[in-house]
Amino acid sequence: MNQSSALNQVNAILTIAHRDLLKLMRDRARLASSLVFPFVFVAILGPSFQSGFGSSVGYNLVLYTFTGVYAQTLFQSAAFGLISLIEDRDNDFSQEIFISPISRYSIIFGKILGEALVAMAQGVGILAFGIVIAAVSGVSISPGQLLGMIPMGIIVCLFGGSFGVIILANLRSRRAAEQIFPFIILPQFFLAGVFTPIHNLPPFISFLSYISPMRYAVDIVRNAFYAGSPDYPQTVLASPLLNITVIAVLFAIFLTAGTFLFIRAERNR
Repeated sequence: MNQSSALNQVNAILTIAHRDLLKLMRDRARLASSLVFPFVFVAILGPSFQSGFGSSVGYNLVLYTFTGVYAQTLFQSAAFGLISLIEDRDNDFSQEIFISPISRYSIIFGKILGEALVAMAQGVGILAFGIVIAAVSGVSISPGQLLGMIPMGIIVCLFGGSFGVIILANLRSRRAAEQIFPFIILPQFFLAGVFTPIHNLPPFISFLSYISPMRYAVDIVRNAFYAGSPDYPQTVLASPLLNITVIAVLFAIFLTAGTFLFIRAERNR
């Protein structure tokens, strides 16, 4: 690929990503709702778990829930945001861009990047909520912990977007996506340890946890947040290297297979 072609691909990716970000800025209802639910989870579930189980686990469950909800929200928002692929298909926009001289993978990656930016905009709000809730709960979050969560959040957003591609590629309508998506995402809340520790699960549930993509998204955020903390061994499931490796491999698989399936579905219309 020559330099001019590479620049065209990059420009296409950024243009598609910018389009999705603009759509969020105009959709105030989605922006507001995406911040309300994480706030409720952290503000209610975190203190509730802390008062009920905090003394038995040995670390602060408000912070544990905050990191889990941050990762889960970014992953879920980016994944579900790829439903715009179905909307573009219904509006024939996808056919228009797929006949352009742009790599199909650039088009899909542009959609993933756009939804990652959308999710990350929501993530900034969640970080702000986390600081306030932690202060009210009597615990502190250092600037270093917050800064560490931002690059990990970007990774989680891209990972979630690729997961959304593989799930939504063969769905024919938005209604089908809205019906199927919760059945795929909601169990991962518990299999990934978003709210509660999952170190000692029954063998079958442990197996399901290991094949849950959200598990690695949540854990990589906690890798960054608890780095250097005495709570690290109790709150983190695997090393950063293992989590990054799994995420990178799955991202490549989801992007490649999801793009192939989506293009095939377009050709069969």
